[in-house]
Amino acid sequence: MSSPLQYITDPLLSEKEVELAVLREDFIHPTIPGNKWRKLKYNLQAAQEQQCETLVTFGGAFSNHIAAVAAAGQEYGFATMGYIRGEETLPLNPTLQYAVSCGMQLRYLSRSDYRLRHVSSFQAEILKTAPKPYLLPEGGTNLLAVKGCAEIVTELNQPWDVLCVAAGTGGTLAGVIAGAAGRGKVLGFPALKGGDFLKAEVEQLLQAYTGQTFTNWELQTDYHFGGYAKHTPELLHFIQNFHARHGILLDPVYTGKMLYGNFDLIRKGYFPRGTRIIAVHTGGQQGWRGYKERYGLEWPEV
Repeated sequence: MSSPLQYITDPLLSEKEVELAVLREDFIHPTIPGNKWRKLKYNLQAAQEQQCETLVTFGGAFSNHIAAVAAAGQEYGFATMGYIRGEETLPLNPTLQYAVSCGMQLRYLSRSDYRLRHVSSFQAEILKTAPKPYLLPEGGTNLLAVKGCAEIVTELNQPWDVLCVAAGTGGTLAGVIAGAAGRGKVLGFPALKGGDFLKAEVEQLLQAYTGQTFTNWELQTDYHFGGYAKHTPELLHFIQNFHARHGILLDPVYTGKMLYGNFDLIRKGYFPRGTRIIAVHTGGQQGWRGYKERYGLEWPEV
């Protein structure tokens, strides 16, 4: 079943004669929202089929992925182990508190060791400590994640011309491109500075998953606001205003930047008149608890 579409009303859209709807993937699952559920869905099935007992993964201290894996373990009967980048800091931030409350064991890696997370020999060593482990990569991106994210598009039952999605590791973007199967246009908005590197990674995922090359997509790399997990007053003002006007809570790491970029491109006349745009809301609201603590932000309530 497709997630609900929420159509946006704004004078700019009327002026430019384009249509914008937000695909509310953040409603798809109560504790594993948005692209995290899409990425985990088939991985959880695989872990069950392989009779694994422990989900093992990596992430930063404010990671949506860490929170989602912890919730998935609690709901589906897996032990969970999260390897966190950096030193332990007490008291735990809200994201890690939540992970622990779901039963996740936290282990900490120095930044130099964390860089080894993709090395098979390093992975083999850490998996020795987990009963019947199932390894999930940082951010959850693998081919089963791409399969899940492709369903974002294949379940859509409304016509569209352009799909927009935020990009971190590139798995969700690859899935959306695969699901579109050459139809329309797909825009990816990297949350990282210098996000052009994602082009090769997304192409590699697409080739491995579909065996095809697609030309109907591109990256919009000008909306990182300084880099991953960085923001500006301008971005925060946009998020506040968007929430006040439309009742949709965005996050300052992914979806806020993507929607800001949407409106900026519309303002600049990037989209032809009559274009039907769907922006995918990939979740991430749990991070607001940590952002408020980390940056002293008093808004919004979550």
